[in-house]
Amino acid sequence: MTANPFETLTLEQLRTRTSAKWRFFDPDVLPLWVAEMDVPLADCVVEAVERAMRNGDTGYPSGNPYGEAHAEFAAARFGWQLDPSMSYAITDVMSGVDDLISSLSEPGAPVVTTPPVYGPFDQHVKRLGRPQVFAPLTSDGRLDPGTLEEAFATVQSGGTGGVFLLSNPHNPTGASHTREELQVAVELANRYGVRIVSDEIHASLQMPGHVFTPILTIDGAENAYALTSASKAFNLAGLKAALVIGGTGTRAELTQLRSNNVAWTSHLGVIAHTAAYREGGAWLDNVIVGLDANRHFFADQVAQLMPDAVFLVPEATYLGWLDLRGYNVPDDPAPVLRERARVAYSPAEFFGLGSEGHVRVNLATNQAILAEAARRTAELVTSL
Repeated sequence: MTANPFETLTLEQLRTRTSAKWRFFDPDVLPLWVAEMDVPLADCVVEAVERAMRNGDTGYPSGNPYGEAHAEFAAARFGWQLDPSMSYAITDVMSGVDDLISSLSEPGAPVVTTPPVYGPFDQHVKRLGRPQVFAPLTSDGRLDPGTLEEAFATVQSGGTGGVFLLSNPHNPTGASHTREELQVAVELANRYGVRIVSDEIHASLQMPGHVFTPILTIDGAENAYALTSASKAFNLAGLKAALVIGGTGTRAELTQLRSNNVAWTSHLGVIAHTAAYREGGAWLDNVIVGLDANRHFFADQVAQLMPDAVFLVPEATYLGWLDLRGYNVPDDPAPVLRERARVAYSPAEFFGLGSEGHVRVNLATNQAILAEAARRTAELVTSL
């Protein structure tokens, strides 16, 4: 049996890290919040970055090796035959979101989101001065055709057009959208004249029994865009690089977008992400084995210690959605859990509508930490 890679690093070793996950809160707080993984990096990435540093290869990026590597990876991993010329590198996914919303719709046009959803969606839409139209998920954390159609109809009635900002797979519920679900969303968006921008940063983190469906492989999505990065699957958030990918009907538009892109990404980031996509497949497979074990381990802990809680076991991502409304918790349980149980989860307020009584759990750590976090959480919520 393959060893769980999340059992490699001890708590003491992890506390030597200087990134946000391990330094934002006091040392006695167990950090299960921000999307960083507690795992050694893939050797191929370390070697590629070290080679670049030793060669002084630290200038500006050239060509599109990242897009080419991603196309090879997508073909092997998802069966997606992608033309790399339909992609270009950017700093990160959310800067791409800003560019695409601004370019695909006129100033003041609304943006549709599906709460509860990744908090920066809301932050960036507000910063762009765009109104939001909400299409809440179903009670089990999936896309809801009814709320989507209502939201798209609202956009159409405004007469300005708009953008649907999709999380695929979904953060924080961990839903791996099916081809059928996405097909319905695309047909509705086309019917009401809404452009689709799909954040696919967690695409590679599919749990056993689930498959990733790229939005650009859906019939009718020729004018959609996807944004992706190796940063989540390979734990490379500190080496910024991402990709904008256009559907087959966007070539002229994409060419203009590429020419307007002045925020070049990090050359070292491109080197690291390219190495991950080209050579990191076996490492990623091992990580997924570990995440699969961890999601079920934490679910078992919740069932044993907090029987009135509901843990939505993720189908994709390493993020779990924990519903504590069966206990006497506040609408946002995270602050009290952090202060009194000394466990840091991502707070409900970060994810918007439908998040009341929930926290998001980062499962990408060792099982001793997950067990202790569950114990502390149960001890507090059952005493409230």
